[in-house]
Amino acid sequence: MADLTLTDVRPWDGAPADIVISDGVITELRPSRSVPPVGEVVAGNNAIALPGFVNAHAHVDKSWWGMPWVPYGGEPTTQGRIAHERAERDRYGIPSVAATTAVIREYLRHGTTATRTHVDVDRGVGLRGIDVVKEAAAALGGALDVEIVAFPQDGVIRRPGVLKLLEDAVSAGASHIGGIDPCTIDRDPVAQLDGLFGIAERCGVGLDVHLHDGGELGAFQYELIIDRTRRTGLQGKVTVSHGFALGDLIGERQAAMVDELADAGISWATVAPVRTNPLPWRRMQERGMGLGLGTDGIRDLWSPFGDGDILRIALGFARLHGLRTDEDLTAAVRLATSDAATFVDRRLHDLVPGARADIVLIDAENVPDALVRVCPRRLVVAAGRIVARDGQVLV
Repeated sequence: MADLTLTDVRPWDGAPADIVISDGVITELRPSRSVPPVGEVVAGNNAIALPGFVNAHAHVDKSWWGMPWVPYGGEPTTQGRIAHERAERDRYGIPSVAATTAVIREYLRHGTTATRTHVDVDRGVGLRGIDVVKEAAAALGGALDVEIVAFPQDGVIRRPGVLKLLEDAVSAGASHIGGIDPCTIDRDPVAQLDGLFGIAERCGVGLDVHLHDGGELGAFQYELIIDRTRRTGLQGKVTVSHGFALGDLIGERQAAMVDELADAGISWATVAPVRTNPLPWRRMQERGMGLGLGTDGIRDLWSPFGDGDILRIALGFARLHGLRTDEDLTAAVRLATSDAATFVDRRLHDLVPGARADIVLIDAENVPDALVRVCPRRLVVAAGRIVARDGQVLV
C-alpha cells in the first residue's frame, strides 16, 4: 500500500500538523511542513482531522436505500414492526447486495469507516443476510470494516431452531450473537438469556442484546444480564443496545444500576432517539463503561428515516442530553469516533501512531462547529486509502 501524507491539518482542531501514513497505519504526526512529505501528498488546507466515524449499532441488511420509495405500514409497536417486516421483506428483495452496498457507500461518504451491524438470522432468511453483508463489504474492497452480529429479530425461544442458527452464524463469520427483549418477545427471559449466554460462552463470541423495554421491566432484564455476564466470565464482551430503561430510572436506583453494569464490564450502544429519556452518560463514562452511537436501521421497513451520517446522530445525542459547552460537544464527537474502538474490536482508534489510518477531513472552525453544523466531509481515508472526496465515493 502506497505511503500517504496529509499536510496542514488540525487533528482534533489542534495545532497544524502533517499525518504520515504507511501500510494503512498512522506512523507519525509532526508539525506541519516541518520535513518534506512522503508518498502521495494531499493538502489539508487547515481542515480539521478526526478519526473515522464508528457506527456502533447498524442494520445494513434491512435497507431499501437506492430502491423505489416504500410507504410506512404495519403497527407502530416492536411486535408490529417485526410482523410487518416478515410479511413484506421478500416483496422488496430484502436483504439484497445492491441495497446493502448502497448503504455502505453512504457510510463511507459521510466518513464512517467501521461498523458493528446486526444481521437478521431467522427461519425464513437463514444465514442469507450474513452472506449478503459480506459480499457487499467485499465489493467495496473492505473500505468499511464490518463486524457482524447474528441477530434473532423474531425471537429465540418462540422460534425453535433459531439457537442452532445462531451457532451456525458464528461459523459463517459473526463475531457476536444478538438477542431482543427477553421478556416481551420470547416472554421467557431466563430461557432466552441462558440460551444466548451458553452460545457466547461455548463459541467465544460477544453478545449484543436489543432491549427496548422501559422502566423496571427493562431494569429487571439488566439485572439478569449482569448476573449471567459475571457467572459466564463474559465481562467486556456484552453490550446492551438501546437500553431505554436506564434513562427511565432516577436517583440512587439509576446510579446503582450504572455501577453494577460497569462492574460487569457491560457496554452500551444508543441511537439517541427523540422522545426517550437521557442516559446518565457522564457517570457511565466515569465508571469506565463503553458507550457508542449508531444509526440503527436506515430507510427500512421499520422506519423511513436515516441517511447513514453518524455525525448527525452525535448531534442528536448532544441535543437529547442538553450539551452546550465546547468540552461536552467534543465529547459527543468522541463517542462517535475514538471512544467507540471496542465496538469494532479495536484496541486503538484515534489520530495517533500505530492506529489504523481511518481519517476524516472536515472544513470547520473547530470540533463543536463541525458537530452543530454537521459539516460536509471533504476527504475520507480508510486504512490509508482515500475512499471518498467531497461527497463522492471513490470505491
